[in-house]
Amino acid sequence: MYVLIGGAGMMGLGLAQQLLNLGHTIAIIDADPLACRFVREKIGVMAFEGSAVSTTVLLEAGIRQANAVIAALRDDALNLALITLSRSYGISHIVVRMRDREFWEAYRLAGASHIISTIDLAVTTMVNAIEYPQVESMMHFEQGQVEVLKLPVPGDCYVAGRTVAQIAQDPRFPTGSLIIGYQCHAHGNLEIPNGSTVLEAGSTILVVTRPEMVHPMIDYLGIHASHLPTLEVSHPTL
Repeated sequence: MYVLIGGAGMMGLGLAQQLLNLGHTIAIIDADPLACRFVREKIGVMAFEGSAVSTTVLLEAGIRQANAVIAALRDDALNLALITLSRSYGISHIVVRMRDREFWEAYRLAGASHIISTIDLAVTTMVNAIEYPQVESMMHFEQGQVEVLKLPVPGDCYVAGRTVAQIAQDPRFPTGSLIIGYQCHAHGNLEIPNGSTVLEAGSTILVVTRPEMVHPMIDYLGIHASHLPTLEVSHPTL
């Protein structure tokens, strides 16, 4: 897939690297010549110097051949213009990074296929870290109607050493919940467990449940905040 990215900030660079690793052909447009040079030399993808909302630059970057466009510019108004231009060239798969929620409806009307609010994602992640310190990560689906939790299985955790079937048959196991993933160790492959899968100490599980069952699930598993390692991570501003 040929993916055209507008913006060579931290977001655009990160996307370019990951998509390149997945085997896609990537091109970035940015007005900063130093950023374009960095893209070419350090990441190894095509970079076009100029405005991502210039039709001349977009045509030079091959927008007519692009399969998808990512609008990751620092300004919502510019992202909106890039969406509009991309649609005019027949691009239907357009992902946009939204900074200001007031642009949500404008992005939708302009034809963005996916609108990603970086502020909302950061706020939600931080709130979850405070509200559910036992959960390594959490994802929301269907407007928050379903939660997928990534949870550790420490040695003194209730489920350690038990099979998925034993856990599912326990009447105390939160109703409507499922264990859908199992990773035997940090560098192991994520597996789809069956009833005979034993949840070993030191492993990680993925659980799907309802929002109101998150706390009961954590209580049932017997996982405490002290089970999680303390990490100090610093990320650059997106």
